[in-house]
Amino acid sequence: VEVLTQVGLAHRLNNFPSQLSGGEQQRVSIARALAKNPKLLLCDEPTTALDVTVQKQTLDLILSLQKEMNFAILFVTHNLAVAAGICSHLAVMHHGKIVERAATKEILLTPKDEYTKMLLSAILRIPHR
Repeated sequence: VEVLTQVGLAHRLNNFPSQLSGGEQQRVSIARALAKNPKLLLCDEPTTALDVTVQKQTLDLILSLQKEMNFAILFVTHNLAVAAGICSHLAVMHHGKIVERAATKEILLTPKDEYTKMLLSAILRIPHR
């Protein structure tokens, strides 16, 4: 109950999983992962099936809980834009092998590996009008 309250679900304690939205279900998963006060939270594609507004809320929640509970995060994602917004360091993998690892800013500004360059060129940008 305490952890569900921390993730903003105190009002949903008597609901079945099928009665929760995708974002609420994700918050239940986060609460379960944090119930034992871990030193490391592994987030494997935590926002993939969520719309962008719920993605932001989920990421903000994870980062807020990280500050409050003092745990490290290992964030696995295919979305470099999301990773760039929350990670201090990145490791880029290609075919199961790390091809580049550095501070996020370094990878974004001066990628060395061709695969990393390709990933960065694929990020959707909002055109200026």
